[in-house]
Amino acid sequence: MEPKIKYYPMYYGGIKQVYPNVLPGSAMYAQCIVAGNLIFVSGMTAQDIETGKILERDIKGQMNVALGKVEKALREAGSRLDNVIKTLILLTNPDDYTLMRKTEFEYYQKHAPILVEQPPVSTLIHAKQIGPGLEYLVEVEVVAVLQR
Repeated sequence: MEPKIKYYPMYYGGIKQVYPNVLPGSAMYAQCIVAGNLIFVSGMTAQDIETGKILERDIKGQMNVALGKVEKALREAGSRLDNVIKTLILLTNPDDYTLMRKTEFEYYQKHAPILVEQPPVSTLIHAKQIGPGLEYLVEVEVVAVLQR
């Protein structure tokens, strides 16, 4: 039997991020997709989903917003942050690495303590630029399971 695929669209300002709602050359993507027991969450930034504006300007603030959006996407898909098994983090400034990891650790302590003891596998990429502008400092993408 083929695995069941469930699509969760991404909305910004209440507008579904698919053609014809986005201009050619703009990003079209799902918030997340569930395939069997796996959830693939798109990279999340500090962009407000209602206004499209950047909510925070420092690495700690942007990391908290991005992780909050990841957590929201997982809940909407029927899972939770505790079920993250892999992270991919794009970071524009390598000098922010230590504070970014500290912020991630503190977020997990508060919202998903199991990830402190059993952290997900993780990849970090130093990106020259994230998205269309220079204001993005970090982007967080995850793979999770519906349930452990």
